[in-house]
Amino acid sequence: MTQGKRTLPWLDPQHVEFPHPSQAWREPNGLLAVGGALSPQWLLHAYHSGVFPWFDDDEGPILWWSPDPRAVIEPTAMRVRRSLRKRIRNGGFEVRSDTAFEQVVAACAAPRGGEEGTWITAGMQAAFTALHRLGHAHSIEVWQSQRLVGGLYGVAVGTVFCGESMFSRSADASKVAFFALCQQLSRWNYDLIDCQLPNEHLMSLGVRTMGRSEFLTFLNPLDAAPESALWALDPDLLDL
Repeated sequence: MTQGKRTLPWLDPQHVEFPHPSQAWREPNGLLAVGGALSPQWLLHAYHSGVFPWFDDDEGPILWWSPDPRAVIEPTAMRVRRSLRKRIRNGGFEVRSDTAFEQVVAACAAPRGGEEGTWITAGMQAAFTALHRLGHAHSIEVWQSQRLVGGLYGVAVGTVFCGESMFSRSADASKVAFFALCQQLSRWNYDLIDCQLPNEHLMSLGVRTMGRSEFLTFLNPLDAAPESALWALDPDLLDL
């Protein structure tokens, strides 16, 4: 792939290495490289480098991105409107973590709003499930009457949680998942939640943009990453 006189780097699947994110294209914003693999080793190196995969066809090449600016939120900065507080108190929700990871990813992958297809391909689902089994990828699940009605998943990178996607089958259930995530990460002294690209929904929750160079300073090197494990949420996260 080329942009003007620039050629997008093709990554050797046998050699885990990315160009520096500053070399990403401006248009489309953040496109950095093509190729590589979706193994846990590749994914961990990507997230610790401020890079993530995003493509829509398992038959085609993997595309890697590092946009500028980045959409982020501090765990204490979520805007919780009165209507959402009421739903949290009265909706009969229960939140869990890492008990239904594959179900959450599959629900996030399901087409919505008349859309066809998904960027969360079968290959991506398998890749993040493998990362979850190693204790690096996590899900927040919202249950109502013992039914999974919302949730989100992402990758823990030191004190940054890199969110991938969320879903909702009941009014505000994805917001409840996001609220629980913010509450728990605040207690664990996480610095940021990475939301990748801004959109109107995320900005309404308090997400803001941050320059890529600043964002990269929050990511610890892979060799300094702490031991990972399944998450256990505090039982009082929805107490308001």
